[in-house]
Amino acid sequence: MADVRTLLGFDFGEVRIGVAVGNTLTESAQALTVLASVPTRERFERIARLIAEWQPAALVVGRPVHPDGNPHDMTLRCERFARQLSGRFNLPVHLTDERYSSAIAQSEGAGAGQLDAQAAAIILRQYLSEAGALPAPIPSLPDPSAP
Repeated sequence: MADVRTLLGFDFGEVRIGVAVGNTLTESAQALTVLASVPTRERFERIARLIAEWQPAALVVGRPVHPDGNPHDMTLRCERFARQLSGRFNLPVHLTDERYSSAIAQSEGAGAGQLDAQAAAIILRQYLSEAGALPAPIPSLPDPSAP
């Protein structure tokens, strides 16, 4: 039987962060919620609650770039957010190209209130599809009850 893993995906923005959940078995994802980006402490408290609820094996963050693939200012902010997630939650974090995810979400009818969460679902589905349900095994976290 396939090793099914749950993943959380993020569409990071300076004002809002879209969040989606997906899994490696179906390579599907669904929009979960939209978080306020600031204040930072509350942002990470809400993310911690989502991680506790969904118990993801890894996190995926959309990495915006120019149409030609070159990075820009927001690229660096998303990479920083990914490093913060990794450091705070001790989970593997994967970056994936998010070009046009918001435009696609909008074309699929996502309303203003759910646009970012729907974009996160698109980012996560794209990652799962391109990664073939993950490029390499995700290391397990140590069992805290193990001797």
